[in-house]
Amino acid sequence: MEIEDKGFVFSDDKQKIDVVAIHHYLSTQSYWAKDIPFEVVQRSIDNSLCFGIYKDKQQIGFARWVTDKATFGYLADVYVEEKYRGQGLSKKLLSLMMFHKDLQGLRRYVLGTVDAHGLYAQFGFKAIEHPERMMAIVISNPYKNED
Repeated sequence: MEIEDKGFVFSDDKQKIDVVAIHHYLSTQSYWAKDIPFEVVQRSIDNSLCFGIYKDKQQIGFARWVTDKATFGYLADVYVEEKYRGQGLSKKLLSLMMFHKDLQGLRRYVLGTVDAHGLYAQFGFKAIEHPERMMAIVISNPYKNED
């Protein structure tokens, strides 16, 4: 699946993915994956349904679904490079992702965010009903280098 809009390309083609660029963003600029090792990023991409945003063939945005393509999807690692924000690229990317053939008919779509609730609410995401039913193991700062 690929679309072009105003000079940007939105694609689920893993051949286009620039793992080095994604790793750089996640490890240095994200709040959720600071210091993440390259190998972990590569493995996460290998095992996910991935989407990229490209400008002049350069990776400027990314997101991925961790999914069984039948019942569940977890949206992760969503970003747009800072200089390209404010142009509606996240909305366009999410529109493409939500209508992807492999994500239809799931019974649960989930994500975690600190600051983008308004964006995700536009696509039907809301606070979890009955959060007391949900459990997690959360490892704080798993990639922090202790050297």
